[in-house]
Amino acid sequence: MIFAMINKRKVAGAVLAAVLSTAGLVACSSDSSSSSSGGSASASGPVTLTVWTSQEDQTDDNAWLQTMEAKFKEANPDLDVTFKNSVVSSADAGTTVNQDPSAAADVYYYANDQLGSLLDAGAVGQLSDSGIAQLKEQDSATMADSVKGTDGESYGLPVEPNTWFMYYNKSKLSAEDVKSFDTMLSKAKVSFPLSNSWYLPAFYAGAGATFFGSDGLDESAGIDLGSKAADVTKYLVDVSKNPNFVNDADGSGMGGLANGAVDVVFSGAWDSKAAQEALGANYGVAALPTFKLDGQDVQMKAFSGSKAIGYNPNTSNPQVAAQFAEFLASTDSQKIHFQKTGVIPADQTLADDPEISADPVATALFEVVGSDSILQPTFNAMSDFWDPAENFGKAITNGEVTADNAADKTAAWASSYK
Repeated sequence: MIFAMINKRKVAGAVLAAVLSTAGLVACSSDSSSSSSGGSASASGPVTLTVWTSQEDQTDDNAWLQTMEAKFKEANPDLDVTFKNSVVSSADAGTTVNQDPSAAADVYYYANDQLGSLLDAGAVGQLSDSGIAQLKEQDSATMADSVKGTDGESYGLPVEPNTWFMYYNKSKLSAEDVKSFDTMLSKAKVSFPLSNSWYLPAFYAGAGATFFGSDGLDESAGIDLGSKAADVTKYLVDVSKNPNFVNDADGSGMGGLANGAVDVVFSGAWDSKAAQEALGANYGVAALPTFKLDGQDVQMKAFSGSKAIGYNPNTSNPQVAAQFAEFLASTDSQKIHFQKTGVIPADQTLADDPEISADPVATALFEVVGSDSILQPTFNAMSDFWDPAENFGKAITNGEVTADNAADKTAAWASSYK
């Protein structure tokens, strides 16, 4: 849902690899840890692994994917492995893999909101013991939970966080100002996508709303907007009437940042270049602010997910595929990924790396993922959340929801999830 909500991308045409022999759900085992670019894999005879990533990851022999494939071969001199790479983006991987799991890639990069459908299709393999150890070493609780299935097992290793934060004009707001949503509204033009159902819940989540339990992993718990939901709605009604507030719809926020009409936008790493170009020397980046609710500071909490590396259990070589997936998600690999493409790593052990911590987007992302976010659930039932939330956000911005009817309107919205 993450990528559909932001970019409305259409699914790319199927790009299927050479047909692999069907092997059923095989749990891989390995005796070596892959938390750094090392370890070894074993197989009898030649092995061919088909790998799917985005175009920018495999542009030439010096690209991230080819670099890590060469390093994998160096680390495994006794393994006769041939790589076949194809371009399938993480946003499209779930749909493409599910068309025919037995003919899909051995290793692929996927958006974690696709995990439910991949599991239903038997198209993603469970992590080995070494993979679990790597996950625990590298990832925050939210990142680790982003690849956890309904069975409590883990499928894939996060390599990129997917959430949002804010860009701001440093000539209008200080680093202290941007800690408070209300302070920003009092001093500058603030654009926020209130009618976007991926962003709107941050206010409710901060005030206690839960989405399938406190950890996002309990499907039976459903969606609970919390006891403070009506108060949050009243707060947002006031925000929508503030002359310094601009609802960010259809890209108006980033456009306003570029022409000076707004001073703050809430977005993700994908907009970093546009924000830098718009703000120049006044380019500022920060994690999420608090907002005042009944006189108390409440921390906004964004939905957070990941892009992860998984392996296909239907492959002829599940152990080698699983080992390469671990290798591709290793700390060393994520650092090289950042150096070559600017992708911010999910690996929390890199948060203090001098090169990465010098990037303000990385700093903001690590803070949001670490404390200012909640897991975006991967249950299929989560798909029922988006449209009613979008409609409710639109009802706030168009004045249909008012301070007088906020409680009733919020209750009606909440009832749509019962």
